[in-house]
Amino acid sequence: MNVKYFNELVSTVAAITSKKEMADFLYGILTPQELDEVPTRLQIVKLLKKGIPQHEIAKRLKIGVATVTRGSKEISQGRFNNITAKGWQLPLKGG
Repeated sequence: MNVKYFNELVSTVAAITSKKEMADFLYGILTPQELDEVPTRLQIVKLLKKGIPQHEIAKRLKIGVATVTRGSKEISQGRFNNITAKGWQLPLKGG
């Protein structure tokens, strides 16, 4: 991975201030397959945070268990702390 390019992508995404701008950006930068896969990954995280078993998530979303397991591993490594079962949540101040 090119760290410089990755950091530029992060900065670009962080600067987007509206849903319309974000949708336009995502439709422009992602392939149709990625536009299907990325939202599914978010659903995986949300369902895992609800405590749904991995096999049930795979069945519901019609994906492989390995894909769900990858999401579970990312959660265990401390990623997605601001993602709840309901979606994105800003961290509490001072917490």
